[in-house]
Amino acid sequence: MSVLVTGSAGHLGEAIVRRLRAEGREVRGIDIKASPFTDHVGSITDEVFVRDAMAGAKSVIHSATLHKPHVATHSKREFVDTNVAGTVALLESAAAHGVGAFVFTSTTSAFGAALSPGPGEPATWIDEDVTPIPKNIYGATKIAAEGMCELVARKDRLPVIVLRTSRFFPEDDDNAGVRAEYDTLNMQANELLYRRADIEDIVEAHLLAVARAPDLGFGRYIVSATPPFTRNDVAALRTDAAGVVRRLFPGVDALYAARGWKLLASLDRVYDSSRASRELGWVPRRDFAFVLECLQRGDDFRSDMARAIGVKGYHDTVFEEGPYPVIG
Repeated sequence: MSVLVTGSAGHLGEAIVRRLRAEGREVRGIDIKASPFTDHVGSITDEVFVRDAMAGAKSVIHSATLHKPHVATHSKREFVDTNVAGTVALLESAAAHGVGAFVFTSTTSAFGAALSPGPGEPATWIDEDVTPIPKNIYGATKIAAEGMCELVARKDRLPVIVLRTSRFFPEDDDNAGVRAEYDTLNMQANELLYRRADIEDIVEAHLLAVARAPDLGFGRYIVSATPPFTRNDVAALRTDAAGVVRRLFPGVDALYAARGWKLLASLDRVYDSSRASRELGWVPRRDFAFVLECLQRGDDFRSDMARAIGVKGYHDTVFEEGPYPVIG
């Protein structure tokens, strides 16, 4: 068995297993939930289960996690157990088994308060040199898990790559104001300017990270669609983002108007994924220019993979106030 994928019942885990199976590669999916892409059901906090699942693995892609939507429904202890202790169990088992590459799926949400500029300040340019300021237990535990990845990489010589992924889920936005003003596809198209990537591109980044990990030893990368902006745009993006987009894409208004879509008036941050492009060789296909090309042709800008996986949700409960309760 070549690749062990955790979280195989989730959006990203399923996508990775789908891709590897389609390529005829050996893959084992594990998750706490049964699914067509899960070979073994169990918890990553169970060290015996992890040890057995790890047998024969040459590389690990660890996407299993409690997410931001779980902050209101799960305790801090549950977050620590899954996101930190579970990651440590996998890291230690991978090191013991002589695994050649370990890729940890983290999140740009870990930057937390660093993502929010103050009144009158320009949009924040976010690259790997920005210091995270976690603002909830989700971000705090992902940063802690990243730290354990770096520690094990250094102490045990396990090649580890951390990927801080931006949004890629297809669900409605968790902000009621956004949901009221923007169609879901409209908003997700806008987000490809600065804080989203298509799941097919996210999968590609993970597979490139597996290939590059042995040479890099350890690395931490932002993974988000390539923004069309430069650092010189950050002031204007905060005050007139639509104007900046119109300057860069003169035909955007006509394409958006045909669908009743709107541009965002202001952006608060821009994710810079250029380090992943340079060091991993990652070139995301689906950026905002691609969106406009698709709109011109009348095509869906989402990948076949994104459409095949669809909406999963994060809870068995249906919440009246939105896709999930929002806390922090």
